[in-house]
Amino acid sequence: MYMPTIIIKEEKMDILLYILIFIIGTLFGSFYTLAVYRIPKRQDITHTHSYCPNCNHKLGILDLVPIFSYIFLGGKCRYCKQKIRPRYLILEILSGILFLLMAIFMNLKMEQLEMIKIAQFCFMVLYITFIILICGIDKETKKMDKLVLIYGVVISIIYMIYLCIVEKANIYRYVIYSIIYVILLTIYRIILKKNLKNSYVVEILLMVITMVVFTGEYITAISINYALLVIAIYLLIKKIKTKDEKQKEDNIQNKIPIGFYLGISNLIWTVFLFFYNYIS
Repeated sequence: MYMPTIIIKEEKMDILLYILIFIIGTLFGSFYTLAVYRIPKRQDITHTHSYCPNCNHKLGILDLVPIFSYIFLGGKCRYCKQKIRPRYLILEILSGILFLLMAIFMNLKMEQLEMIKIAQFCFMVLYITFIILICGIDKETKKMDKLVLIYGVVISIIYMIYLCIVEKANIYRYVIYSIIYVILLTIYRIILKKNLKNSYVVEILLMVITMVVFTGEYITAISINYALLVIAIYLLIKKIKTKDEKQKEDNIQNKIPIGFYLGISNLIWTVFLFFYNYIS
């Protein structure tokens, strides 16, 4: 006779857990905007206090509350009244939603919290952080950041070790990935050492291998196909709109953030895969 009461209490605990995860997601979203801005400038992202990029005034606690600060301040800096780009609000909201969806689709519940589920969720958070930073920086600068790439490689290696030891995954599969990593990193180091300008291809390949480790070959292949499709459509529209042949060539060769399209495609298909597994 007490079963309904117990179920209601469990549902309330799950709701509190999901609210907490959403809040954590928005905090990560706030961090992502800061990191995407500072990392290419080689500014500290952990110890330096947040500041307005326009007036350089240090921001207070009330200026840094995800989502609410933007709304209450009317999308403007409290000190210089300069408009804040909407992408800050959008990324915070989307990050919160993304974290929430991942928690729901991975079936994280208070009464069923297992170390394996928690570990898997934490690894996905690390991976999402890698993808968003890569996408954001590539979108803004049309370049891959080597420090973020190294971060991706490191968490991939740790994840492969975890899968092989804890979840008893097929070790030979990850040995192959590790060998590919070594080859690509060796080539990448040679390119950087000789200051060559064609490192973008190797950086994309490093990103792709990291995607394979975390989301598998199938999702990665689909992500690549759809990213290429979007890029092709983008180039077609650009070609129609642009009359200057020299400008067309410049747009095609230098201004296509492939990593951005690839990462966004992978995030979308990863969420879809989790959703499919959740309902099936």
